[in-house]
Amino acid sequence: MKENAKSYVTKYSETETKRNEFHQLLERCTGILNLPSAARRLFNEKGKEIFTVKDLQRDELVYVSCGEHWISPDLSIAHQKKQILLRNLASDISKIQTFCSTRKIEALVLEVQRDIVSGAKLAVCEPAATFGGEKQITEPEEEQVQKNALTTEGASSKSLDSHARAHLRMEACHTRLKYAWQETSHNFKEGDGFPKKIQEELFENVEPQRKYSHSPKRSKLQKLCHQQFEYRDGQIISHAVPQLVLGVQGPDLHSGVEVVLVEKKANDSHQRWMHKEGSRTFHLVRNPDLVLAVCMTKTGGEGCGYAVIVQKYKPFNNGTSNQKWNYIENMKAFMAFHSTALDKEITAANYAGICTSSVVKEENIDQPGYYYVSPAGKKRMMLCLACGRSMRAEKGLKQLLPGLPFLCASGSETQKPFSRGPFKAINVAEADLSSYEAERTLSYYEEHLLSLRMKTCTHVVSPSGTAAPHQKAVKIIAYKNGDGYRNGKLIVAETFPMLLTECTKQLGLIRAASKAYTKDGTAILSLRDLVVWALDEICIHRDSGEQKKEAAPLGTKETTIKTMEENPRLKVKNELFPTSVTSESLDGIDESLFTLLHRNPIAIWVSCGEPFISPSALQKAKKLEKENWLKKDKVLADLDTMKHKMRQLKGRRVVACQPATMVPNESPVQPVVVEGGWTEQTPEEMKLMELIRHTEAHLAEVRERQPKRCSPAAARRASLEQSSLYEQPSARRVWAYPNGCRPEDGTYAWGRTVPELLDDCSSRLKMARPARALYTPGGEPIVSWDDVERDMVVCVSTRRGFITQKELKQVVEIRANYARIRRQQGPQATDIVVSPLEKLQSRVHPHDL
Repeated sequence: MKENAKSYVTKYSETETKRNEFHQLLERCTGILNLPSAARRLFNEKGKEIFTVKDLQRDELVYVSCGEHWISPDLSIAHQKKQILLRNLASDISKIQTFCSTRKIEALVLEVQRDIVSGAKLAVCEPAATFGGEKQITEPEEEQVQKNALTTEGASSKSLDSHARAHLRMEACHTRLKYAWQETSHNFKEGDGFPKKIQEELFENVEPQRKYSHSPKRSKLQKLCHQQFEYRDGQIISHAVPQLVLGVQGPDLHSGVEVVLVEKKANDSHQRWMHKEGSRTFHLVRNPDLVLAVCMTKTGGEGCGYAVIVQKYKPFNNGTSNQKWNYIENMKAFMAFHSTALDKEITAANYAGICTSSVVKEENIDQPGYYYVSPAGKKRMMLCLACGRSMRAEKGLKQLLPGLPFLCASGSETQKPFSRGPFKAINVAEADLSSYEAERTLSYYEEHLLSLRMKTCTHVVSPSGTAAPHQKAVKIIAYKNGDGYRNGKLIVAETFPMLLTECTKQLGLIRAASKAYTKDGTAILSLRDLVVWALDEICIHRDSGEQKKEAAPLGTKETTIKTMEENPRLKVKNELFPTSVTSESLDGIDESLFTLLHRNPIAIWVSCGEPFISPSALQKAKKLEKENWLKKDKVLADLDTMKHKMRQLKGRRVVACQPATMVPNESPVQPVVVEGGWTEQTPEEMKLMELIRHTEAHLAEVRERQPKRCSPAAARRASLEQSSLYEQPSARRVWAYPNGCRPEDGTYAWGRTVPELLDDCSSRLKMARPARALYTPGGEPIVSWDDVERDMVVCVSTRRGFITQKELKQVVEIRANYARIRRQQGPQATDIVVSPLEKLQSRVHPHDL
């Protein structure tokens, strides 16, 4: 194990060293070339991206970018400017799309993700119930709407169907012990129950989920239980499991820490909240500057919601809607984003990186922002959050204090230096993203981007300066790199950038597609290269058997010419299928060959810059894995059969009760030897036991060859643990049991050091006093962390000394006898005085004392 860890450290350190060398090269390029931002990507002359310094040659020409795709230097300057404009416009449109999707957030309630257990994360999702009385908050009517946000009606058990009522009766009859997560309250009071409309839908169809969701489907009743909380005595308590409350874990308390369910403790300030009705916020008692907030980044796909965190309180009227909540007491629900429409729009604009002056035209509003003094020192220029972040490196900005309404300087037509703000191609003053114009503005810029792309594709200029020939549409089936032949998407494209854009969209890539490969690993840089490769593949796999059959196998040159003249079909076929295809000879190829090419789609594998992963290698690995699993299943089946046979043989031997045989022996020590009998194993049993041992050893070998599967959470945890260069994961799991008890009475405990392991053992074993020492089952003390091995059995003691279960029983009996004697005969019965014998006193002389 230590050798494997050492080799892993060496390999990881080499990878980290190469990464640091590459980052140092990019930093030097940034300074030497005086780039506007940090250099991020490196390309060679052919446009291939370089990831390590080892891939570079001495005196090689490379191209550096700040994150943009590679632009060929052979293209004209005008075409390069068009490509840069298209990318900048696409980036701005992406920001507007994010704003339009985020500003529509409404009616999201607090919910527990997955199971209601300690440590479960929380998010805000769509409610299981319909909040019929909810209205949009307006500033003068805010308090009145909070009182009438929801209307409820009494509910009775008659609205439940017979199946649900039977479950309730069975649970009322059984009084067996349940865990905290199993106890759910079904007895609802008249004024504290579900609305009648909700109860009529509780046991109807299951809520539709996403097709590829990894979380189990939950009914409306289960989801409603996950969304019910009570605010009582300064704690936000789960209604389904009252022992769990909202809190934060860990001593490192800062803005951005996730809020989770923790066990309820009365005096823990990490789980107590202070509700301020004026600001509609919940402040953490441990640090009142931190409030309950919603993280604007989604936790997953469409089915997931937004994570709940603690965030630094922002005392602004706008731009802080994710910190404002509405506690609906009669529904036991916490509604997020309980604020005005303007506040929601400003919050969405700050998150998407859009200037707030595009949302609010010519109106001063109270919002977070920055300011700096003009060079003349006479005027303060005020900027919103998005503009301030984009210009922080250029200006010495300072944060604005709350209570100072302003309009961002980027929205003013007179401020030319700030006309674009956070945008790269769009003018802030021209972009109207107000409540009723945002969707129309987004559609306009999307159509404008599409028209520019079409113009750029039709006016491509070749390196020689002449117009490049029009490339016909190519039918392609695209796969994600590393997925093999799974989940292919059919795409028809006329240009290579259009192909990459469609692949990014249809394959659902996390980043923009930048590389395309064929099945043999050939990198494709243009559609022309892809057509050349496909034609070359057709030439290689053409029907050679038919050609050999039609052509003469042996003969002179004259015979071959004669055969060609007599067989015109072969002549035409040789013209259609040349021996090799190049980019220069592509124009001279017959059109019928292109028809044959476009009949079937060309398979490509698209990546976001990662190296190519061969689909054939993936198929071989999956096949080998399947064979190993089948082999393991066969071995397990054989092992179960042999064990069953062993039990049958043993049972027959015991039931038969055959007597033993007395065999005389010449030895005077043991003249008679007992042989056989029902207590001795038969030869068939011993042979079968030996076969079982060999099968178990073979099963262990098969399991070692199988790859270990881990959950996404474990993979994420492993990646976080590998983030450090020199610190290796040292957390170990042990089986701990209290001193003087049986090992079966223990439980698992984790730790990275001996003190941490002692603390974890004290909490998990629920010891009355803190654990102080660790021992092996044999009584040897464990002093250093090197003596602790993974999954080892340890004895935990609250004092210095190891004691077995037998010794503990003796101590308990002595104490019980002592207490019994004092209770029966009085306290003087245990006052024992030991005096020496008279003979011993006579032998002692006075001068010896």
